[in-house]
Amino acid sequence: MSDTTAPLATGPLGMRLLAFERLPEDTRFSEAPVAYSLVALWHAGLLLLVHVRHRDCWELPGGGIDPGESAREAAVRELREETNHVVAPAALTFAGFAKTSLPDKRVLRGAFYHGETADPTAFEPNDEISAIHWWNLEDPLPPGRLQTVDTYLAALARS
Repeated sequence: MSDTTAPLATGPLGMRLLAFERLPEDTRFSEAPVAYSLVALWHAGLLLLVHVRHRDCWELPGGGIDPGESAREAAVRELREETNHVVAPAALTFAGFAKTSLPDKRVLRGAFYHGETADPTAFEPNDEISAIHWWNLEDPLPPGRLQTVDTYLAALARS
């Protein structure tokens, strides 16, 4: 993708969604490696967002993939660490890969998963996450920026 091609979505902190690739979960890439996982968790039509302290931004739960960890395992771990939600790996549906460019121009891929929960669990703020919010994709959020790349992906997974 050239720099002149418009991104699918842009975020408030300079992230650009270059493509969403609906490929098999076990796809391997020679360029733009799979470096992170994201989870869109839904409850009664509401999307779970986390407020990341150091970015002052509402985002999907997710983060980097540790050495020896699969993207799915990272998604489950990040969801638990950031929100207290424990899900079985098989409970998440793989939707595809987000190809993103960061402000430093690095291009990475993120494995994107989605799922439903019948029982929202209690949340305790931690060093990374100050709050969670169940959002309907329309109403205003509490104060802070919204990572629109993440919400664009979440809406894609629902379609």
